[in-house]
Amino acid sequence: MGPSAYWGRSHRRASGAASASDNGGRRTPAFERDLQRGVRGAVDTHGVEPFWPAQLAAGAALLFYLTLPHRLIMGPRWLVPGVEGILLLALVVTTPTRQFDQSPHLRTLVILLLGLVSATTLISLILLAHFLLQGSKAGGEPLIFAGGVLWVTNILIFGIWFWELDRGGPGRRAQDGRQSPDFLFPQMSEPRLAAGWRPRFVDYLYTSYTNAAAFSPTDTLPLTAMAKLLMATQSLIALVTLLLVVSRAVNVLG
Repeated sequence: MGPSAYWGRSHRRASGAASASDNGGRRTPAFERDLQRGVRGAVDTHGVEPFWPAQLAAGAALLFYLTLPHRLIMGPRWLVPGVEGILLLALVVTTPTRQFDQSPHLRTLVILLLGLVSATTLISLILLAHFLLQGSKAGGEPLIFAGGVLWVTNILIFGIWFWELDRGGPGRRAQDGRQSPDFLFPQMSEPRLAAGWRPRFVDYLYTSYTNAAAFSPTDTLPLTAMAKLLMATQSLIALVTLLLVVSRAVNVLG
């Protein structure tokens, strides 16, 4: 073997080893390399992840809120539905197209609106708990219905939260896969079984549902501090809703 051939083979081995590691010497996880290959192979990065499921979830949360009794609504009856309507409009406006990308400023507005809607949902739960602890004479059916509405709204809102948080939001995820993930999905641990897989809104909504039902992560794990904080907050809201509101309603029925 000549020196030039040996040098060529050695150079290729060194290049391969470098591509498998980052600048700090840490080996790139298999799921991250798979995601990067899948993104680089995409012909059109815009619209890869549809936005309409999140918009539908925001619209459903708005409709559910309108069914709550007036005594559980903070401020004027139109205030929170108006905020949720603006949230829905912001989700529509921030949808990437072939002409423009997702605006960072509008995404910040979406996050602020999500925070406001989450706060109003928490306040509605506090009002309902206060209403029950004061010895309400209301029937069990309305109480169960109000608790169910708050529980489902909690799932929808936090599903949008997780969808907006992971890897910098859906716009960033459509552009590249280089951001560190905020959630570890099962498919990311076994990329050979799900080649080219990327999470969609239904995956985040399912994560929100299981977290609200089990009060803890199930198959999807939070990796960052913000993801853990959001999941803990959602679990607390769901736990209070089911233990306090629903149990009280069942006692009234009995």
